[in-house]
Amino acid sequence: MSELKNDTFLKALMRQPTDYTPVWMMRQAGRYLPEYRESRKTAGSFLQLCKSPDFATEVTIQPLDRYPLLDASILFSDILTVPDAMGLGLYFEEGEGPKFERTLREEADIQKLEVPDMAKLQYVFDAVAQIRKTLDGRVPLIGFTGSPWTLATYMVEGKGGTDFLTIKKMAYARPDLLHHILETTAQTVIQYLNAQILAGAQAVMIFDSWGGALSHDAYIEFSLNYMKKIVAGLIKDNDGRKVPSVVFTKGGALWLEAQAEIGADALGLDWTVDIGQARKRVGDKVALQGNLDPAILLSTPEAIEKQVENVLRSYGNGHGHVFNLGHGITQWTPPENAAAMLEAVRKHSKQYHQ
Repeated sequence: MSELKNDTFLKALMRQPTDYTPVWMMRQAGRYLPEYRESRKTAGSFLQLCKSPDFATEVTIQPLDRYPLLDASILFSDILTVPDAMGLGLYFEEGEGPKFERTLREEADIQKLEVPDMAKLQYVFDAVAQIRKTLDGRVPLIGFTGSPWTLATYMVEGKGGTDFLTIKKMAYARPDLLHHILETTAQTVIQYLNAQILAGAQAVMIFDSWGGALSHDAYIEFSLNYMKKIVAGLIKDNDGRKVPSVVFTKGGALWLEAQAEIGADALGLDWTVDIGQARKRVGDKVALQGNLDPAILLSTPEAIEKQVENVLRSYGNGHGHVFNLGHGITQWTPPENAAAMLEAVRKHSKQYHQ
């Protein structure tokens, strides 16, 4: 593998000194970019994009070619590749998002769930290896997965954007069944992330998109404990470097102290928490990633710069901050506004690293 030319992102995750605050954007390869829309049209479908290493490489690199100030790339894939490999039949309906042909609601179906052969996900690992080769050391590559709880919500509900009543009913009435789903998924995710690391991912991230829908006790039991298990099972060093891990619960600011104890190197933050207050709460246990509201990118370059300054000022002096959005960039974002954000981060962050 090529020598890494820009390791600012990895250093920040390890809370090591950097010259500026590194930045990348959740969902940085996506529908807001005209070049991505062209690739998707050529591929024929979103799943074809994900399942073709050539297309996955092409769209992963697109934002880096457009925005030279990005400090990391992230594998182009989808969190739902995992339940798809577990036999639930992922498909996408235009305008309605992901759905599954089969759901896990009956006890017999749940008991049959098992860790799939990782060969079913080989297309992901092939994409990771191809992206690493194509990057040629420009920036690090992030691998990722959904959290067991978040994946289970899709597996039980059959789709996203629900009120979670079916899976919550299971959590309270038959926690044994839900724990079987979560344990099987956690063991799958450990193998999945480790295979990404061995294929070339230099950092990994766990997206707990729906953890914030849980009560306090349920979050600890059904979400956080399984992410802790995954972090403990990860390969920690590869290719002569440490492989840092990031955990992100959307709507999870209530539990930052508990998240900081599970062994991850960094926590992702959404925009509902002040990053300076979050830093005080977790101390020097973890780095922090975040946390600009993605909706700000629909405004003006002047407004964007002001909000970027606010986030940087709130985090303050020192290291351990990876600048990011508080969730994925919206498809309605003008590409030039994303550039304005990246330029503002580079312009204003250096003063905090002297």
